[in-house]
Amino acid sequence: MDQMVDVMTDWGVDTVFGMVGHSNLGLADALRLAEDDGRLRDIGIRHEGAASFAASGYAKLTGKPAACFSIAGPGATNLLTGLWDAKLDRAPILALTGQVKTQVLGPGTFQEVDLASAFSSVSEWSQTVLGAQNASELMALALKHAIVERDVAHLIFPDEVQDLPGLDDPPDRPKLGRLGAPEITPPASELDRAVKLLAGAERPVIIMGNGAREHRDAVIALAEKIDAPVITTFRAKGMISDDHPLACGVVGRSGTPIASAMMTKADAQLVVGASFSNHSGIATWVPTIQVDFDRMTLGKFHTVDIPLWGEIGTTVGLMDARLEPKDRPEIRREMSERVADWRQVKARRAAQTDDAGRMHPAAVFAALGDALDDDAAMAVDVGNNTYAFGHYLEAKRGLDVVMSGYLGSIGYAFPAAMGLWAATAGTGRKVVSVSGDGGFGQYMAEFTTAVKYGMGITHVLLNNSELGKISREQVGALHPIYQTSLVNPDFAEYARLCGGVGFRVSDTADLPAVFEEALAITDRPTLVEVI
Repeated sequence: MDQMVDVMTDWGVDTVFGMVGHSNLGLADALRLAEDDGRLRDIGIRHEGAASFAASGYAKLTGKPAACFSIAGPGATNLLTGLWDAKLDRAPILALTGQVKTQVLGPGTFQEVDLASAFSSVSEWSQTVLGAQNASELMALALKHAIVERDVAHLIFPDEVQDLPGLDDPPDRPKLGRLGAPEITPPASELDRAVKLLAGAERPVIIMGNGAREHRDAVIALAEKIDAPVITTFRAKGMISDDHPLACGVVGRSGTPIASAMMTKADAQLVVGASFSNHSGIATWVPTIQVDFDRMTLGKFHTVDIPLWGEIGTTVGLMDARLEPKDRPEIRREMSERVADWRQVKARRAAQTDDAGRMHPAAVFAALGDALDDDAAMAVDVGNNTYAFGHYLEAKRGLDVVMSGYLGSIGYAFPAAMGLWAATAGTGRKVVSVSGDGGFGQYMAEFTTAVKYGMGITHVLLNNSELGKISREQVGALHPIYQTSLVNPDFAEYARLCGGVGFRVSDTADLPAVFEEALAITDRPTLVEVI
């Protein structure tokens, strides 16, 4: 196992989330030795589902794989939801699972699950390690698949294999020379067509998806050069600050009327790093250039006018070099007016309360947005809290947001925030997660994990004692509201009992001071429960 962990750390994996058990003791000991050497951080969690969600959060923020590990049987199957989340959102993960001893495989021994079959759909590449001879190469291939395919790679370790002696002189399997440079240049003829379309447009817009995260500055520079409004998908929220004069906010179900209006009036759109999911609501009737590194993503759901295969940073740079500057003062005036109108709507909503005196989420996210650092890293859950976050939080430059995009798994936010914390530890970046009471309840035991490791995460919990999104869906489908009510503890008191810091807010006026206090705490987790 030591020789495999050596390869893993040589390829840059520096964080592992998992749970030790009887069928992964050898693997766990190899991780322990690497941690003692300072090559690895091993974070022990309470539930393996949190481990894979944390690894997913880490990978979505950094673009690099983290590892998650488990025992055989139930530990391995617990990983699957987080692995599916990573797979569908194209995040690289290395999953390491123990297995029962090979001599008892087959008849159905204790905790025996056919892991090769169980992981066959979720993993891009899965192999069982049976000996030392090819162990180093298997680890290198696993990481190559995870990184290049942006997918899940999986290795299975039968119990007895983990304690076999390694090779006296294991072969080097360095990362250098195994990965090609990703800067793909688009075909010249297709690039010509794209430049011509943008140069001739009177009202071009740029739609930036999560795939452009590493290249946001280049995309914004192009937008400023040609005065093109910038719209983001929900997963790309924050990649341009909402106070930028060309920022329209999010398009789609979680978006703003600014984005929808500017997209509807466009005569050309440049779509970078987005895939036209039904939740995104990207226009299909506007002449479109779609740029992506993955040819399968181009025109995946419908025909686009110019599917441009290329690495986003390279392609946008080539466009920028060929396009002439354009000033569109009338566009900027229209944008400014629409932003002002939307801010008035948000302010009116923030002042509202319902019949029970509960505050409007617009008030929560207005106060949170004011209190956040420019470079905060955020994990967002699934539910009404998510829509409200998309509508109302004004993102600052440098904000990074991760979420369970295509899987849409409730419970994602807090475990993913643990991954964000691991990815940003020592940088001074503040990590914040947002959920409803239903989402937090799924992995609330992990708050003790955050206490154990001194994770300075601030979790914002919108408590309406209900699975509110499902209630809305039932009403919309003309069904009675059924089985959506929740019996909750005092979550702020729960946070304190776990060893963290808890706040409970029921008055809008208290939000600014509470957020300021909670966000300033960096040595342990804080929870702000908002009624």
